[in-house]
Amino acid sequence: MIIKEAKFVTSVASCSCLPSSPLPMVAFVGRSNVGKSSLINCLTNSKNLAKTSSTPGRTRLINFFLINNNFHLVDLPGYGYAEAGKEHKENWATLLEEYLANSKINLIFLLVDIRHKPTDLDKQMMRFLFQSGLAFKIVATKADKIPKSKISVYIKIVANELMLGTGDIVPFSCETKKGKEEILALIDRFCFKQPNDSDLINFDDENKQGE
Repeated sequence: MIIKEAKFVTSVASCSCLPSSPLPMVAFVGRSNVGKSSLINCLTNSKNLAKTSSTPGRTRLINFFLINNNFHLVDLPGYGYAEAGKEHKENWATLLEEYLANSKINLIFLLVDIRHKPTDLDKQMMRFLFQSGLAFKIVATKADKIPKSKISVYIKIVANELMLGTGDIVPFSCETKKGKEEILALIDRFCFKQPNDSDLINFDDENKQGE
């Protein structure tokens, strides 16, 4: 897949304001400051399409981008920002859950930081995606922050924590572009073709995901 055109469509603070579109949707979710906006900018070859910030918790809306005039990328509010007030956290959680539960989404990328073990919130989000029957893939961001020789070691740690296979996780770096082509290929298959069996996450022990 080659992205030739990308433009911002709208931001919404309520699911009642979601844009109506028959086009495929690909969403990105993860903790605050995990790199969702940077990933979107990298995929679309843009510097400022999705607004990035050094301050966690800035994405408080659902942001929609139209890509090649034939599908949408959706930047979802980040979760887990410790300094956010209780009311803000509850509003973000409600908006996030309502969107994921009521929207037709072709694929969701759940972002985690490759340098750290997934948090309890990451695991809760993964269980929610799995139990909701949503197609998703894990992206381990900031792969340029660790030595290349150690990437497979860190991916194995993330995989073990999430009870997944290492093939279910895509290491990504917006600096080196590592993982970019693999992510674009996944978007192409889930939106316009037929996913491979290896693209789908199948847990060995489904009961563990419900704990």
